[in-house]
Amino acid sequence: MPPPNPARGEVTVHLAGASRRLCLTLGALARIEGALSLVDWRELPTRMETLSASELLAVLAALIVDEPADLSAVTIPEAVAAVAAALAASA
Repeated sequence: MPPPNPARGEVTVHLAGASRRLCLTLGALARIEGALSLVDWRELPTRMETLSASELLAVLAALIVDEPADLSAVTIPEAVAAVAAALAASA
């Protein structure tokens, strides 16, 4: 896996023993908007406060830069930390 590109806001996280690169891109925002059935992406900050476990994993899947990952072994704390790291790197 290539190293993350901090200029793009990429971050590497470890999920269920595997390294994954995450990045909040316009494409990721569109996938998140669809997964959460948002009318407008501006609803996202409020919606992130009440995510279910399956919605959290959908957000995580949208942020993965590399090939799609099997997230079935990812714990909720891992997913929360990974999403937080990706959002912090994009700020």
